[in-house]
Amino acid sequence: MKIIAITTLGCKVNQFESAAFASTFEERGCRIVPFDSDADVYVINTCTVTAKAGQQSRQMIRRALRRRSEARVVVTGCYAEMDPEGVLNLDSTPVCVIGNTCKHLLVDTALADHQSDLVMLMGTIRDSKEICLLPVRRFKGRSRAYLRIQDGCDNFCSYCIVPYTRGRSRSLSLDKVLQQIEGFSQQGYLELVVTGINVGKYGLDLGGGETVYTLLERICRTFPTLRIRLSSIEPTEVNEHLLELMTTHANFMPHLHIPLQSGDDEVLVRMNRIYTRAQFAAVIEAVHRNLPSAAIGCDVLCGFPGESEQAAANTYDLLAGLPVSYLHVFPYSPRPGTLAAAFSDQVSGPVKTSRIQRLRQLDEQKRLHFYARHIGTIQQVLVERRHKKTSLLQGFSDNYIPLLFPGATRLVHQVVPVLIKDMDKGQPFGAIDEAFLEKNP
Repeated sequence: MKIIAITTLGCKVNQFESAAFASTFEERGCRIVPFDSDADVYVINTCTVTAKAGQQSRQMIRRALRRRSEARVVVTGCYAEMDPEGVLNLDSTPVCVIGNTCKHLLVDTALADHQSDLVMLMGTIRDSKEICLLPVRRFKGRSRAYLRIQDGCDNFCSYCIVPYTRGRSRSLSLDKVLQQIEGFSQQGYLELVVTGINVGKYGLDLGGGETVYTLLERICRTFPTLRIRLSSIEPTEVNEHLLELMTTHANFMPHLHIPLQSGDDEVLVRMNRIYTRAQFAAVIEAVHRNLPSAAIGCDVLCGFPGESEQAAANTYDLLAGLPVSYLHVFPYSPRPGTLAAAFSDQVSGPVKTSRIQRLRQLDEQKRLHFYARHIGTIQQVLVERRHKKTSLLQGFSDNYIPLLFPGATRLVHQVVPVLIKDMDKGQPFGAIDEAFLEKNP
């Protein structure tokens, strides 16, 4: 029996794909162990969306190479796609490099009895017309499942390497989507995160009129007991149809993550983002108006080339004045091969750091305000596990509030009503609704 260790960096799409690897390895009789354990095969599913992600990918590859000299090391994901030669040059020990178009071959390649010193399966990502099929049986140790319905991106934002590492937008066929969800439902998952590189483009390459909106409506109706959560979606793709779906279907979670990147119109043009700050504000206000209790998260890219003090202030002021719930703040880092990497007016590190700190302070304020606004309310919480430090149950509410509360272990992987009572150092605490406990002693 082969022992397999897998580590995943980056996005939810990578997490879905790693779960597919693990499922197939287990079907072949292999045993999955933590990445810091001794193994016969180490799989590193890499990321390169930022310089830090690329650095972390290299660190994990080196760690696997040092761990056990006779083990087979398999490197895949966006860092491997962007710089396969760089992967090979990290160490004199042979590794297997598998590009994003060949991920369906990863398990067979990793388990092959005989293998030459150099194995490189790359394909040509820019020519890929179909999504790589990677069915998942289960997400080990998780209460929610991820479903990748789409891959690739056609937007070509000037700072982003993803279109070059993931290729053009490609969608999973409707029958494969429903088949995968049915499998998750039979496995007992209570929540599904619908994800992709650009989920709003789902279906446009399939023909037949299927869109992300018709798909989400079909999923909500077909699986009424399954909580549906949508991953990041572009502001230009948040429309009346989506908001109507979210207000109509109780199983569509009131939570959206909408990337802003910059709140300055000139910077947005240089980023090749196709909306203005006013249009973005209108989208956020529309979400809040229709779903006043919804969590709204935003991505912000700090220190883009040419970002002046006024442009940075415009971003801060826009976000400070909008009903957003939390921010994901990233420093801009040049990605070789993108347009912005060649811009001459790069922002210095100290200036970037200062702006990042200010936005992260705003993030903390936004989170605390959102949590405090819901004290005294009862929220439906998917219980995930016991918290290691407090031994309390922990989970996320339908509107994405992280809660800790006392309760029996039998409630793990169940949805329970929780009264939000107070906060301590930014952490919301609650108690299971008494009426529920009376009915379920």
